[in-house]
Amino acid sequence: MAATPRFRKNAVEAEADAVTAGEGAPDQKHPVDETLPPLRMFTSGLQHVAAMYAGVVAPPMIVGPAVGLSAKETAFLMGASLFTAGIATLLQTLGFWRIGARLPFVNGVSFAGVTPMIAIGKDRGHDGIAVIFGAIIVAGLLGFVLAPYFCKLVRFFPPVVTGTVITLIGVSLLPVAFNWSQGGNAAAPDYGSMTNITMAAVTLVIVLALRKLLRGFLQQIAILLGLVVGTLIAIPAGITDFGALGDADVVGFPTPFHFGAPQFEIAAIISMCIVMLVCMTESTADMLALGKIVGRPADERTIEGGLRADTLGSAVSPLFNGFMCSAFAQNIGLVAMTKVRSRFVVAAGGVILVLLGLVPVAASVIALVPLPVLGGAGIVLFGSVAASGIQTLATAALEKGENALIVAAAVGVGLIPIAAPDFYHAFPKDLLVVLDSGISTGCVVAIVLNLAFNHWGRPADADGDADHEPGAADSEQPKDPMALPVAH
Repeated sequence: MAATPRFRKNAVEAEADAVTAGEGAPDQKHPVDETLPPLRMFTSGLQHVAAMYAGVVAPPMIVGPAVGLSAKETAFLMGASLFTAGIATLLQTLGFWRIGARLPFVNGVSFAGVTPMIAIGKDRGHDGIAVIFGAIIVAGLLGFVLAPYFCKLVRFFPPVVTGTVITLIGVSLLPVAFNWSQGGNAAAPDYGSMTNITMAAVTLVIVLALRKLLRGFLQQIAILLGLVVGTLIAIPAGITDFGALGDADVVGFPTPFHFGAPQFEIAAIISMCIVMLVCMTESTADMLALGKIVGRPADERTIEGGLRADTLGSAVSPLFNGFMCSAFAQNIGLVAMTKVRSRFVVAAGGVILVLLGLVPVAASVIALVPLPVLGGAGIVLFGSVAASGIQTLATAALEKGENALIVAAAVGVGLIPIAAPDFYHAFPKDLLVVLDSGISTGCVVAIVLNLAFNHWGRPADADGDADHEPGAADSEQPKDPMALPVAH
């Protein structure tokens, strides 16, 4: 018979829990629920948009030409993706009913769907896009129904698992920053040039210097200031492209069903449903990471609301010509670095994204930031996520049992798509949706090994209690609220 779980909390955690539950001082709010002055709200929200802009527009920029759309139609897809990312972000941060994590959680177009979307719509033009949209709608609705059950996986995420997954999130994002630092387009003649890499290095140094020298609010927006300064330096270097600014319309709206009514094909639906499950797994891990960073651990209800927002945003997105939405881990790094935990700041970023989708010329101003500049800042952002994972692993009692082995195996498997991108080239394409996501594979390995080593077949002690959970922090450290035991 499994023992009743016992939790020990220190005074700081107890006070934080009381404030979160509304039992503390009546006028005291958790930092997640605080509102900032309008100027700080806007600039901090803009910083989140700057950090994730390239990630939002990249998938439509890749998928559009691959399925046979013109440059103008691809630009329309990019604007629609910004608009729908803003809607999904507002669902997450503000929420309604039981929808939304109500954390500073940014949503945007998922990279996980790029490869299967290209396979579905290749050279089919508008028909291909319509089939993609139909599959996303079904996958989003299925995910919405599964959210209350999927969120229960939180019990399988003690510190040894969450720390591993958070570390993998950061490490998996670093190649994106490296790619941006080289120019972003491997086919371009200047890809990896001295100019691009030097510009990324200069931006990295600027961000680090600003974080060191500035104080207060200016220190919190060091990333945004670094992007501005880096972009100004990039102009005489000749890597700032003003072409998009001249071609953009002043006002535009992502007309519903611009590419025709969605079409439903079973093979496409199955493919995108698999992608949805991958996105839900990554979002669960991201919410656990963000909950630790902001001091409001994500429980089952929080994760259920977050997954509902993810999946509802994905189901609604194709109506406005957008793609599947999921969490943007790079913004978790921004929260960790700036210490600005207000969800209303990210909601302000969501409003900015909606406006950028409605005002293409404004979106093109953000697009002036060269990718090498964004890459230099991204190294700090994504590295901050990995550092948060390492900090979590420090509480996971790695000297106990086989916890170090769990981390070693999970990180090793999770790094395969990064270290050896063609490792799974002989596997069926449908499996690549999961295998090419190091976060997902590493997460699964960590969960299974934690169960195998720390739960299955463990004997009860003489008092009838189950053995101490080796994946949780030892008694000298505060118990992690997320380290819930699994029933034997």
